[in-house]
Amino acid sequence: MNRLTKGFLAFLALVVVLGSTVYVMRIQIALEAVRIMAGQRNQTGPYREITWSSGPDAAGRAPNERPPNIVLILADDLGWNDLTFAGGGVANGTVPTPNIDSIASDGVVFTNGYAANGTCAPSRAALLSGRYGTRFGFEFTPTPPGMTQLTSMVASTGNPLREAILYEDVETVPYDDMGMPGSEITIAELLKEQGYQTAHIGKWHVGRTNGMAPNDQGFDESLLMASGMYLPEDDPGVVNAKQDFDPIDRFLWKAMRFAASFNGEDAFEPNQYLTDYYTEQAVNVIDANKDRPFFLYLAHWAPHTPLQASREDYEALSHIELHRERVYAAMIRSLDRGVGEVLDALKRNGLDENTLVLFTSDNGGAGYIGLPDVNAPFRGWKISLFEGGIHVPYFAKWPARIPAGQSIASPVHHFDLYATAAAAGGASLPTDRKIDGVDLVPFTTSEAAGVPHEALFWRSGASQSALVSGWKLNVSDPPGREWLFDLTSDPTEQNDLSKTRPNKLAELRAALDAHNADQAPSAWAPSVSMAVNIDKDLSIPDEPDDEYIYWSN
Repeated sequence: MNRLTKGFLAFLALVVVLGSTVYVMRIQIALEAVRIMAGQRNQTGPYREITWSSGPDAAGRAPNERPPNIVLILADDLGWNDLTFAGGGVANGTVPTPNIDSIASDGVVFTNGYAANGTCAPSRAALLSGRYGTRFGFEFTPTPPGMTQLTSMVASTGNPLREAILYEDVETVPYDDMGMPGSEITIAELLKEQGYQTAHIGKWHVGRTNGMAPNDQGFDESLLMASGMYLPEDDPGVVNAKQDFDPIDRFLWKAMRFAASFNGEDAFEPNQYLTDYYTEQAVNVIDANKDRPFFLYLAHWAPHTPLQASREDYEALSHIELHRERVYAAMIRSLDRGVGEVLDALKRNGLDENTLVLFTSDNGGAGYIGLPDVNAPFRGWKISLFEGGIHVPYFAKWPARIPAGQSIASPVHHFDLYATAAAAGGASLPTDRKIDGVDLVPFTTSEAAGVPHEALFWRSGASQSALVSGWKLNVSDPPGREWLFDLTSDPTEQNDLSKTRPNKLAELRAALDAHNADQAPSAWAPSVSMAVNIDKDLSIPDEPDDEYIYWSN
């Protein structure tokens, strides 16, 4: 931990112990300290051009004679109901997502696709490693210095019915040191050994030191999201939506900057709205590598907060009355347009037939943005293990191998993308460790018997879950609560059977215990456990009878 971070945390601790009569002032002082520290940590230079490396295929083979290109597109906090592929969509379906939908219609949609976690970073660790993150201690999402303390302070000003539990005596680990160990074998490393050019664009969030940065984890080139503004707050081309009811939002507006970094070099400002910038660079990667096999990991930030839309996209959606919903919808519009441009680049270069395109989200939509239908019809949000937090869009398209127009109901998991991409690229899975993912392509071509998984598990401290043969157990401790659902007949988790099916409850609890016994302890301790209302978004006040879980981070 550097001297600047230590000083900030000491200052924040001092702010926390000041008297209650100046509570609001304490928060304003702390937020200002976040802004100052962020400015010192996130120094950015002017925009500069990036040149992606290019090269011919050594054997001079045509695209359809080479190993398939692989494009993995990961959205951030995309809700199940943000897309129109299943008849939903933002603003009652008035914001179509035809390009993302086309991946499903031209290939396969896994209707029970699951994120590895209810928050972003552990999902990314599982996706990149092919394993439960808890096998190597990646249980909690890394948070910047002071974030959990400050957001808890801000949340307490709303007089919540259930206070956050802060863990003040835990041993802290520097933010950049929290991540996926370099000893994990990433999908990029596997494919690189098979002769693939490997490129990463966007969010990383699985460590930056000690061999954990993208370039150390198998990526030949990496355009990193150095911070999380989509444009500077005062840019004339941006429309902002701030949520005073959301403590995370208040932190992000102070802590984030508009910045990117290429191959570990100094940060610079992109030259356009961030989602559009990532799209443009992804197209450049495709153009540069059209003559050789490549793996592109396009990890978009959208539609994660802070809510910022390009003015052009915002003005195109004048029918949406609620400002924050209109901004959010505009962000979805940009994301979908960008996916279309990536697909068009593959087609323009004659690569679309023999490219495996994978699309999913790191977790469900967030309740703290104040949009109640973001995960409809599922219950819950990001930062929970109810279906709204982990049941995500999950599509695959590969015209040369996957028949179009399929819908597969068997539960699949983020770590299956690892095994699927490895098999497509001709890479053997590591044999010196447990790989949890399986290749999904055979299940789309009737080559595989059975189902990909009989059981799946999730763990984030206070919140844990097990899905076994259609039965789902959700556990939250605190408050010491268990829910049991038969997802076959109750996919939206409305009917808790924990009291009426004690034998089934015991069976799933035993399965969860056995799974946990096979996992590693967390590599770092959580700093907080916070209450999350299962059924109300954050803009709606809690009531005493509301159901809730606690989430550790």
